[in-house]
This record gives sequence, structure tokens and C-alpha cells, in this order.
Amino acid sequence: MNFDFSDDQKFLKSEARKFLDANCPTTRVRKVLDDDAKPYDAELWKQVAEQGWLGAAIPEEHGGLGLGHIELCAIAEELGRAVAPIPFASTVYFLAEAVMLAGSDAQKAALLPKIAAGEVIGCVAASEGPGPVSASTLQAGVSGGKLSGTKLPVTDGDIATHALVLAKEGGKAGLYLVDLSSGVTREPLKTLDPTRDAAKLTFDGAPAERLGGAGEGFALLEQVMDRAAVLLAFEQCGGADRCLEMAKAYALERYAFGRVIASYQAIKHKLADMYVKNELARSNAYYGAWALNTSAPELPVAASAARIAASEAFWFASKENIQTHGGIGFTWEVDAHLYYRRSRQLSLVAGAPRVWKERLVSHLERRNAA
Repeated sequence: MNFDFSDDQKFLKSEARKFLDANCPTTRVRKVLDDDAKPYDAELWKQVAEQGWLGAAIPEEHGGLGLGHIELCAIAEELGRAVAPIPFASTVYFLAEAVMLAGSDAQKAALLPKIAAGEVIGCVAASEGPGPVSASTLQAGVSGGKLSGTKLPVTDGDIATHALVLAKEGGKAGLYLVDLSSGVTREPLKTLDPTRDAAKLTFDGAPAERLGGAGEGFALLEQVMDRAAVLLAFEQCGGADRCLEMAKAYALERYAFGRVIASYQAIKHKLADMYVKNELARSNAYYGAWALNTSAPELPVAASAARIAASEAFWFASKENIQTHGGIGFTWEVDAHLYYRRSRQLSLVAGAPRVWKERLVSHLERRNAA
């Protein structure tokens, strides 16, 4: 079993890196971070759509490239390295995956071509406040095709055109597609990473179409989360690798007491620990990519392991990158904080690591019992 990228996939990855190096330097990320009125880079979003990345895993009959999830994983890794300030994850990992997984033919025909063209920005609205949402706590409801309720925080909810919403109808939880052009009020929320904004969405009679069958909301959302977890893991791996590169480069050029700091054991240990965690995360991410691309029954376990390892690796690498830079690592001028912000945002966007640890244990218990 070969878990490495093929030559064609490596070429795609290389070209994606070249494109992002040229079109998404950290100076461009900072423009979004510095401008409260600019929640994302609309021009970069347009350029990414022109590259075809938004439709990488979308079938050709629906306007995509039909490449598959492995290629999408390669692109996700490069977006993570660049900390790209665009709603790629919300739109592609969540909305597009949900429509491809459970959408009707009409829903696929209506939405997938627009997603591939960059005309639709998605978001997923499941949470209704602190703590995990459950059948007993879910308040949002649908009646007569109209959705009412409040969701927060919703990543990219302030800029999204369509939302994937968990709500009840007739006492049964469902997953619904909601056009955000009417029946919704948005309230921006402050976040640690303003390049991936969040909002509070209040629905008041917004038109809603159910995905899948009645009562399948939680099961369907879990399947979508498994798919997104693998893709997010590659984005996190890309960010973690870039943090290691930054820390290593600085350690080789910074002198203290007449020697480069890379020669000191304390710095060597930091870099070695970063490398070990990054490689562990990459191994789990590759396993997840195989399970996702082949629709293997191991996907829930592989996705959980990838999510846990990648969240830990990116957080650790971004933290140690700041520490390796010393006093200037905490300053606004050094790019290290961009990666720390993104590591925190990505570790929460699909549920905190502790939630995924519980899911992993539950899946392993069920598998062992069987």
C-alpha cells in the first residue's frame, strides 16, 4: 500500500506552492488582518477559482475537475503553508462535501457548478453556543420549509452565501441547505484569527432545503465532519511544516554568544520535537486521505486520528516557532503569530481535539466489540 503522492499529484502540489508563493505572500495575509472591513481576500478567492481548485474533487458533470480527494488534500496542504485568507475550508471541505455526499440531483446541479466557479461561499452552522450540540439541546427548527433559530459561532458566516444548518423538523434533526440572501441577520464576532472571521446568524423564516432523509441530521453531519477533518489535517500539516522551516531558518542565522543558536541543545530539541510531531501528523493525514478517497470503512477512525495529530502538531509547531524566535517572535512584525492564530482557529473549526479524542475512543470501542 503506497501512501505517498503520485508524480502527477506532486506536480500539482508543486504548482500550487509556486502560485501561492507568488500570489499569497504574508504581506497579503496581513492586509486582511489589518483591515476590519476586509474579512477575506476577494481577489485571491477569484484567482483560486480560476485555478480550478474549488472544484478539484467535484465531478466534471457538475463543473469541477473531477480529480479526487487526494488532489484536494495536496492543495489543502499548500493553502495551509500560505495561511491563505479565503473561505476555502468552509466552502469546499464542508458545503461541497455535504452536497456531494447527500444532495439530490437537483441540489447538486444547482450548487456544485457555482461552488467550482467561486460564486458560492459556504459555511456550516451547527453550534448554538458553548458546549456540544445534541438532540436534547438543539433549538433551531424548520417548519414549512422555513428555518428559525440562532447559530454561533459560524466560521465565515459573515461572508457566506449559503449555509449548512443543523435543525429540527417534526422533532427529528436534519441537515439543511439555506440560502442566506434572505431571512437571516448576521452579527460579526471577534476571533483570534480575523483572516477567518466568524459570525452569529439569526434565522427568521429563511428558506431551507433538507439534505438526505428526515432524522439523519446528526449522522450526516458526522460523515461531513469526518471528510472535513482529513482535509483540515492536511492544511494543518502544511502550516506546521512552514513553522518548522521558519524556526530552522532563524536558528541558523541568529547568533548568541558567538554561535548560531541552532548549535545549542535547547534549540535542537525544540526543532526535533517539532519534526517528530509533524511526521506523526503527516502519517495520520495520509492514512485519512486513503480512507477518504476510497470511502473505506476505516474513515471515522482515520479521520479522528488525523484530526487529533494534526491539531497537536500545528499548535506545537506554531508555539515553538515563536519561542525559537525569542523576544521578537512575539512582535507584530514577525510572521510567527499568523500561524499561531491559524493553528488555534483550525483546531476549533470542526470541533475541539478533545471531542475527536472521545470520538476516536468510541469508534475503537465499537470496532473491538464487533
